[in-house]
Amino acid sequence: MNEDFSLRQTPYSDPGELDPRGLPRAPRRLAAMVRGLVVHRGEGDLLGYEVPEERLHHDAESRYVTEILRLLRERGDTPLTERRGPGGRFVGTCRDFSLLLCSLLRATGTPARLRCGFATYFADGWYEDHWVTEYRARDGGWRLADAQVHSGYDVPFDPMDVPRDAFLVAGDVWRDCRQGRVDPRMCGFSGVAGLRGLWFVHGNVLRDLAALNGVELLPWDGWEPWLRKGASLGEDALAAADAVAAARSPDDWARLFADPRLTVPAEITSYTSYLGDRRVTLPVR
Repeated sequence: MNEDFSLRQTPYSDPGELDPRGLPRAPRRLAAMVRGLVVHRGEGDLLGYEVPEERLHHDAESRYVTEILRLLRERGDTPLTERRGPGGRFVGTCRDFSLLLCSLLRATGTPARLRCGFATYFADGWYEDHWVTEYRARDGGWRLADAQVHSGYDVPFDPMDVPRDAFLVAGDVWRDCRQGRVDPRMCGFSGVAGLRGLWFVHGNVLRDLAALNGVELLPWDGWEPWLRKGASLGEDALAAADAVAAARSPDDWARLFADPRLTVPAEITSYTSYLGDRRVTLPVR
């Protein structure tokens, strides 16, 4: 039996010295806590907040929860359980909302995992690149939670139970693209030309597999030959992604991640939005 990483912290989600005894245990309360600690770097206007350029460029490059918590400590001495004004928050992306929630859920005893995929509730007709947290509910089933979604969003669902046709894990979108049900040209970033297409969906398939195996990457991380910008996909890449999309259990995910074609190498390239491409060495697993 292979390890289920939803049951323990990873080097990315580990909250370090954070004492979980003062945290709420209910997933809904933890998600509200995260919303009071993080502001999306593209949503300052929703809060009437002009994001400082330094935070806009650097915060979301924080790969580890310990780094997110360090920045929060620097920006305010109020308890993490208290909602902060925008100036006291971490400026991140959907991945940061989701990773922090995942970390807090694990720390308080709820199995959780990061999921990479696509949301249909941000732009009409579009499969928008997105990350959420998947957690085990009290009835034993798995739920999708979107900690980024707040009262400013008009969504017809509970953000703590996102429907599976509103957020689709990357493998499901891959399968729909391969079977002609979804146009891959409508998958990626709706507002950014060039960051869309089957190659983009393929990248999220591999990032989702990595997260399920305890390697919770940044959204713009990649590696040769399949996870560089605009990578061409041969039959080998297509078949490997087909296999990932069909997998449904921790044993399957671990078996596939052991494949050298699908695992994450020790050194990757981070195609950062503001700082340029850079090489990154990941922690030893």
